[in-house]
Amino acid sequence: MKTIKLVSAFAFALMFISCTGNAQEKTTKQTNSGNKIEVLDFYSTHRCMTCNAIEANTKYTLETYFSEELENGSITFRAVNVDDDINYKISEKFEASGTALFLNVIVNGKEKKINLTDFAFMKGNDQEEFSMELKNKIEKELQKI
Repeated sequence: MKTIKLVSAFAFALMFISCTGNAQEKTTKQTNSGNKIEVLDFYSTHRCMTCNAIEANTKYTLETYFSEELENGSITFRAVNVDDDINYKISEKFEASGTALFLNVIVNGKEKKINLTDFAFMKGNDQEEFSMELKNKIEKELQKI
């Protein structure tokens, strides 16, 4: 019984640690010069309720308010499993080691990475508030492309 409690506590701690990501806003040069906004939802294999809500609410916001931009490619969405070896480079590029939400605004070949992870965790379980704030953030960046 003591072992089960210890394993459960360890699993919970591991889940909590895997749900945090560290990154800052950065600007770097990109070789492809198409102006667009990439919405990147990083996650780990073992996801909590909030991590799942972040992805669901991001998709909802994009499909509800930006369907035309998704269709014409001025906005793209990508869910990235940081635990999958194939995603190592992009996870490293954004310094994502667990759940993280980024806007990557590409204008004239320059990337501006905007880390929305703190916002996403604070508002992730409230679809309406999350969606309105994310919509506003994307609209502000769309004016720049």
